[in-house]
Amino acid sequence: MEDFSRDIVEFMGRNLQTGDRLRPIDLARGHGLSTQAVRNYEESGILPAAGRTPSGYRTYTPLHARALRAFLALVPGHGHPTATAIMQAVNADAPEEALRLIDESHAQLLEDRRTLRAVENALRDLASATAPEPATGSRTGGMFVGQLAAQLGIRPATLRKWERAGLVRPRRDPLTGYRVYDDADVRDARLAHQLRRGGYLLEQIAPLLDRVRAAGGLEPLEATLHDWRGRLSARGRAMLTGAAELDAYLRERE
Repeated sequence: MEDFSRDIVEFMGRNLQTGDRLRPIDLARGHGLSTQAVRNYEESGILPAAGRTPSGYRTYTPLHARALRAFLALVPGHGHPTATAIMQAVNADAPEEALRLIDESHAQLLEDRRTLRAVENALRDLASATAPEPATGSRTGGMFVGQLAAQLGIRPATLRKWERAGLVRPRRDPLTGYRVYDDADVRDARLAHQLRRGGYLLEQIAPLLDRVRAAGGLEPLEATLHDWRGRLSARGRAMLTGAAELDAYLRERE
């Protein structure tokens, strides 16, 4: 794979130096794509418009090769839709719009890092906290809304609001109709409480709790958090690579 990547760089470098015109197949092979993919990228505005031979065949230049390299480098860090929008803005001579899109991606990455840190802190607090005392008053086990609210130091109305937002999912006591929170509900409520104290909105907390539920609890979530952290780091590095290639393309256009 490394040899293949080196060959691609050397191939494109020779074309950039000589200024040779490139056929669609040259551009495609240089990046491991199909010629149809290259045409699609041009039609969608990711690449500048191609020149045409007298017989109507497309011809590309080193500038197109640079644009394609920039786009492919942007995708891992920003995602395909945003990378597409960035290249469309650049090719429409709207670099400020492209930079705004990049700024938004970086802001989202920072927000994702803050969310991860808040979840890790909340999990650490939950792990070090003492286990809740066994509840009384329910014939089927669990805690009533008043008991859980008192333990967390919040109002029962807050728990009901969290329920409407999908943060907690208590069952109903079949005899009384009262809300009953089992161990998983208490865990979710405690985690939501920690995140709310950290300033996170309900709509930000809901997907995090979905992760906890999908993982089957806090312990399995540790591996998920490790993978999450790794993906954020990889995304940050990819953004650096994409920025370097985009800067090279902007300089080439100038």
